[in-house]
Amino acid sequence: MRTASLGHRLHRLLRRVAPRRATRREPRPHAQYPGDFIGRSTVLYDPIEDDRPDPGEIVWTRVVFEEDYRLGKDRPVLVVGRDDPWVLALMLTSKDHNHDARDAAAEARHGRVWFDLGTGDWDPRHRPSEVRIDRVLRLDPAQVRREGATLDRARFDQVAARLRSVNGWR
Repeated sequence: MRTASLGHRLHRLLRRVAPRRATRREPRPHAQYPGDFIGRSTVLYDPIEDDRPDPGEIVWTRVVFEEDYRLGKDRPVLVVGRDDPWVLALMLTSKDHNHDARDAAAEARHGRVWFDLGTGDWDPRHRPSEVRIDRVLRLDPAQVRREGATLDRARFDQVAARLRSVNGWR
C-alpha cells in the first residue's frame, strides 16, 4: 500500500476547500453559482417595465455566501450591469455596517465597502438599507424575482460613482 506524498495530500485538500473560479456558462435552472464578477465593467441605468431584471432595479434573489457558494440567503440586490448571459448586481442589507467606528474598521479590514442607500419599497418594513460595493454578484436572470423597486436615478448615480471609484468601472 502506497501512501500519498504530503504535497499530493495537501493539493487534494486545497482543491476541496479552495473557492471555485468564476466561469462563463449558460444559465441553467438550479445551476451552481457562476462566481462573483471579477474585473471591470460599465455601470448602466436602464430600468424597463418588463419581466426581466434591469440595471437600476432592486430585485430579490438567493445570494450565496462568500465562504461557501452552496449556502445562501434570500435578499434584495441592485442590478448595476450585464455580463451576458448574467446580470451584475450588488447585495443589500438592512444591517448597519457603519454604525460605529469598530464596525467600520472591521469591515474595512476584510475589504468590505458599504454605502448607505436609505429606505425604499424593496423592503416591506422600509428599513434603511446599505449596498455592498466591493462584491459584484453574477446572477442568472431567470432566478431573480422582480418584486422590489426601481431605484431613483440620483441614488443610483451615487452608488455608481462609488462603484467606479472602488472597482475601477466605467
